[in-house]
Amino acid sequence: MERSIYINADDQEEVRIAIVCDDVLEEIYIERASASTVLGNIYKGVVTNIEPSIGAAFVDFGGDRNGFLHASDILPMYRQNNPDVPMDRIRRGEKRNIQEYVTKGQELLVQITKDGIGKKGPTLTTWLSIPGRYLVLMPSLTRSGVSKKLEDPVERARLKKILEEIDPPDGMGTIIRTAGYGRSQIEIEKDLQYLLKLWNTIIKRVRNERAPTLVYQDSDLVVRTIRDVFTPDVKEVVVDSEPVFKKARDFLRAVMAEQEERVRLYADGRPLFHAMGLEDKIEKVFARKLTLKSGGSIVIDQTEALVAIDVNSGKNREEGELEDTAFRTNMEAVEEIARQLRLRDLGGVIINDFIDMQDESHKREVERSLRDRLKDHKERMKIARISPFGMVEMTRQRVRPSLHRSNALPCAHCRGSGFVRTVDSIGLKILREVTDIVFRNRAKRVRVRVNVRVADFLRRNKSEKIKKLEDLYGKPILIAGDHDLGTEDYEIQRLK
Repeated sequence: MERSIYINADDQEEVRIAIVCDDVLEEIYIERASASTVLGNIYKGVVTNIEPSIGAAFVDFGGDRNGFLHASDILPMYRQNNPDVPMDRIRRGEKRNIQEYVTKGQELLVQITKDGIGKKGPTLTTWLSIPGRYLVLMPSLTRSGVSKKLEDPVERARLKKILEEIDPPDGMGTIIRTAGYGRSQIEIEKDLQYLLKLWNTIIKRVRNERAPTLVYQDSDLVVRTIRDVFTPDVKEVVVDSEPVFKKARDFLRAVMAEQEERVRLYADGRPLFHAMGLEDKIEKVFARKLTLKSGGSIVIDQTEALVAIDVNSGKNREEGELEDTAFRTNMEAVEEIARQLRLRDLGGVIINDFIDMQDESHKREVERSLRDRLKDHKERMKIARISPFGMVEMTRQRVRPSLHRSNALPCAHCRGSGFVRTVDSIGLKILREVTDIVFRNRAKRVRVRVNVRVADFLRRNKSEKIKKLEDLYGKPILIAGDHDLGTEDYEIQRLK
């Protein structure tokens, strides 16, 4: 299957990159200038606070919010106490006492592994990794290997032999990326030399700069995407901005000179994504409900705690066994779920509610298909077996806000709940508050500013009650409609 990469960068405020395979939108990356990512950056930071109760420290790295550093993400070399414990017996991820590793005011070299989401600051680690074109350099590890996604045993053996021959410096580890497939020893060795030079530059900055400071910034979205996604099966890279086109071409010339001609400048007057039929496909990524080819559908809801994906049979109600219909719809939904998880960059706890099936073989087949579809996702995942209620629980690594949350704001009217109270419910609530105010003699007169529909409800349906309140307490009540207010928004003024 051939893939194409389309880069829409003609507007400096926003860069969008779409990856299309056989006319199907597989991935979409959107980065706005006002919300650029710090993911992958390396900083010289200072520990500002230690929280033993949660086994973590907070580090000032120079950002708007301090970063979160868990004890399991701290290198053994930082261990302060128990020096008799050999380094190789302290493993990453094991339970540790944070106070044995860092102290307040201590300087650390940290890397951003997850962008800040909501009110939470970024997540940090001291296990550094620097990606190149074919290799990832890990200055803190001593072992090397080949990406698990390269499954060909012959190719894995060849690449492992290359790693043994290029012999990374002592105390450093390397991993050959999927882009290293089929690459020669000379190409991989050149990439290693580039990464070692980059690491030496970082070390010089660490020695010369005062904390907190940035010592390494990951490439921008365009270079990063080409570096991570461009493989021999990419047919073309189409860019609609000349400066970005030159940047992409220069990068490919430096790392894969023979592929430079695949980068093409789009100079037509029509917007690139419209010309390629991508704009409508991208809009569907923001939709809550997606229709499957057979007539079924999936509904995706993001909440604070989890993502819920509901599979419905919809119009897929062909004659025959209900079991077969449920199985066919679920299998079709699996493919779309895997695609949407990547497109929307959904993470955290995800609940997939499939249509109930009775046949155990069907359940196992849906499970296997879901695992197979998610196998090539780079994010870490854990997938449970299908439950008796037809649900598959899973977790997917979250490294940045989802596409929806990074390009949308909570609704000012429903406050993110997805629902707005009815006009009569809000009207009655306001009337009760006004009654309490006049009863307690809190004002000489009351002015209520509300949504025009709520004002109309109060005037039409509650005018008699408002008149009784005015006569009983001798306090005028004025109802004023305002088009700028939402249904649930209102203001009660106590005038004296």
